[in-house]
Amino acid sequence: MPTLEALDLARIQFAFTVSVHIIFPAITIGMAAYLAVLEACWLRTRNKVYRDLYHFWSKIFALNFGMGVVSGIVMAYEFGTNWSSFSEFAGGITGPLLAYEVLTAFFLEAGFLGVMLFGWKKVGPGLHMFATAMVCLGTLISSTWILASNSWMHTPQGYEIINGRVVPVDWFAVIFNPSFPYRLVHMVIAAFLATALFVGASGAWHLLRGNDNPAIRKMLSMAMWMILIVAPIQAVVGDAHGLNTLEHQPAKIAALEGHWEADAPGPLPLLLFGIPDMQAEETRYAIGIPRLGSLILTHTFNGSIKGLKAFPPQDRPNATIIFWTFRVMVGLGMLMILLGLSGLLLRRRARIFSHRGFLTLALVMGPAGLIALLAGWFTTEIGRQPWVVYGLMRTADAVSPHSVGQLTISLALFVVTYFFVFGVGIAYMLRLVRKGPQMNEGDAFDVEPEPAAHQKPARPLSAIPDNVGVAADHNRS
Repeated sequence: MPTLEALDLARIQFAFTVSVHIIFPAITIGMAAYLAVLEACWLRTRNKVYRDLYHFWSKIFALNFGMGVVSGIVMAYEFGTNWSSFSEFAGGITGPLLAYEVLTAFFLEAGFLGVMLFGWKKVGPGLHMFATAMVCLGTLISSTWILASNSWMHTPQGYEIINGRVVPVDWFAVIFNPSFPYRLVHMVIAAFLATALFVGASGAWHLLRGNDNPAIRKMLSMAMWMILIVAPIQAVVGDAHGLNTLEHQPAKIAALEGHWEADAPGPLPLLLFGIPDMQAEETRYAIGIPRLGSLILTHTFNGSIKGLKAFPPQDRPNATIIFWTFRVMVGLGMLMILLGLSGLLLRRRARIFSHRGFLTLALVMGPAGLIALLAGWFTTEIGRQPWVVYGLMRTADAVSPHSVGQLTISLALFVVTYFFVFGVGIAYMLRLVRKGPQMNEGDAFDVEPEPAAHQKPARPLSAIPDNVGVAADHNRS
């Protein structure tokens, strides 16, 4: 077994923390948009089902928002502790972009979050809808700045290097770098899909257990409509993103497709299975579909791309990993499209709420959106290696001068702490989901609380009722 160096441990630590973190913003982005749609439907129709769903899912949103903020702060410190050379080199670009995210998105979210969670009867319906919309907008603005920073690291533009440091000379080119539009749209759609699958799985779980009410039916129905519409769009966006990556990071495309020959003539097969061997410079046990690789990669039947042998060995990403992470992402995407089409077929036959096979599939697909999202990020970030800023700074030159022992201890502490803190948070969130939306749940929010002589200040998570555990235990019995 190879010995891990300090660089390897620093990369593993950042990969672990960012993988845990990205789960919560993804759900937050999609859930904020879902809540805005639910409240808009409630204002337009006055159907209490939308109101009940809003109040139920706002609790899940509040919990995800809190865990996302906490896990995100840790990553900000890691740039300074583990990647100080990168911060010194590229801080002139990434620092302001992250600051803009705080000054715009986070302040907007924090400013209206309290009104959204606690102001149902304390402000008018129009102002409350405005607060929900502003929180939703804040999550999208946050995505914009974060993806601008990350995309610049993949396709850097609008800079000069002065005295060994990156200096911005054109902020428009920095922000709207070549890969930014594709990454932003791809990520936001992925968040919508992850949320829709989560909501749909929740509804399917309750229906399979016989807990059938209009609110549960409505959330399953809305989730399946979202998946049906958005999953095929994601496939188109992913194709455009792939063409952009082929133009700017051809080594990554060669690695994730498992192609090695530098000047292999077309047509190229699409490899469905194989084990890329970085030492032997070949993909073992390859099974492919003739010509389909050329069609997907070049949109022609005879096109070809540069293989990994066209690039120096030290500039090649690890094909053994991203070959499979890419296929996990694409395979789950195909299953999402299948789930959406199955829902449409059963809807036409009036069986979408009763077909146990379909409901089981929807339940199993619940985590698929988050798994696909993580697989996509692994493909993107590992595929950028060995560069931390593509073509400008290698990852090996970006790490802080820590020892193996220091990084081993900090990594172990992160793993233990994260599994405890966020494990408890996720367990509590699933407990809320298990309770499920209740009919007329929103009535409690329509009653003004009686004034108290000595009222205690509200807890940060007081949007979540205290009797969740009792209700969940009652449902299990």
